[in-house]
Order: sequence, then structure tokens, then C-alpha cells
Amino acid sequence: MAVSKDPILKRCRYLGISPAVMGYNKKSNRNPGANVRHKDSEYGTQLKEKQKVKFIYGVLERQFRGYYEEAERMRGISGENMLSLLERRLDNVAFRLGLGPTRAACRQMVSHGDLTVNGKSVNIRSYLVNVGDVIAVKESRQKKEMFADVKKFRVIVPKWLEFDAEKLTGKVLALPKRDDIDVDIQEHLIIELYSK
Repeated sequence: MAVSKDPILKRCRYLGISPAVMGYNKKSNRNPGANVRHKDSEYGTQLKEKQKVKFIYGVLERQFRGYYEEAERMRGISGENMLSLLERRLDNVAFRLGLGPTRAACRQMVSHGDLTVNGKSVNIRSYLVNVGDVIAVKESRQKKEMFADVKKFRVIVPKWLEFDAEKLTGKVLALPKRDDIDVDIQEHLIIELYSK
């Protein structure tokens, strides 16, 4: 399995995003996007937007292309459908519920089998949750130190999710809409890039 080992802060600076979006509290020594010396071409702008979304959600090219193709087949606006699919990934839902400090930590949590969906153990990071699914931390893993911190600190949970910090369970109330995604993404640029 391929793994991206790019330095997080350096990549955030290049893509012009805040490290806080990735779950890191560290401040970059320069403003995001400060190293841009020239104006990007139309293709360059579209490519950078695609790289930004792939970096935020921790998805590689082949899987990202699959999300694009699935979004094209769905009814509605393709760009919004693609972002909704990315938001519904189990590793991202765990991050949104506040079970881990970063998406990378949540990916590892899912891979290690710490989470259940509707009472069944799931270790597939790209598992897509649906409305009504209950995501919980296994009872045998709830005593881990990392989950003790979750009970202390409150995280702002998106309105399409519900979280019970005492039981360490979350529920999907609705599918995520474009308004629920707080990251500055111009998804139409990605759709234009792929539709060429």
C-alpha cells in the first residue's frame, strides 16, 4: 500500500491551506501560499485544487479517480457528490466525531480495528457510512489513553453527525451536504480537470 510521507507543514504551505484543517495546531513559519511567485495556468490551478483535496482526505490518485467516476454516475452536481463521498469515509467520520486528533490518526485507528459500524468490526478506511449507521469504539479499546482524552475535550461535530462522548458512539443523521463541508474547496475545478 502506498503511503504519502510528505512533510505536512511544507505541503500545507504549497497548497495554500491552514495546518488546522489537517488537525495540526502548529503554525507554519510563513503564510499559506506565500511561496507562490507566478500565476498558475488554468491547468495548474485545477491540478493544485485536486492535490489539495487528495491531501486533506489522504486519498491517492486511483481511489480519488474512483470517487470522481462514482460521483458522475450519481444524480445531482458531480462536485458536491464527490465531496459527500469523501466526507462519508469511515476515517473522515471518525475525525469529524473527534475520535482522533488528525485524519491520519483516525485512518490508523480504523486499520487497527478500534471501531465498529452497527456493532460489526470494520477495518476498511474507505468504508462509506450511510444514514442511520452507528459508529462506536470497541469496548475492549475504550480504556486506551487516546480515548480518555476524547471524553475530556469537546469537538464541534457537524450537524449531519451526532456524538455521545461518554459512550464514545456517533450516529450518522443525514448525508453531508456542500454547506456542511468547512474546507475551502473549489470542486468545480476538479470536475473540469477530469472531464477534459
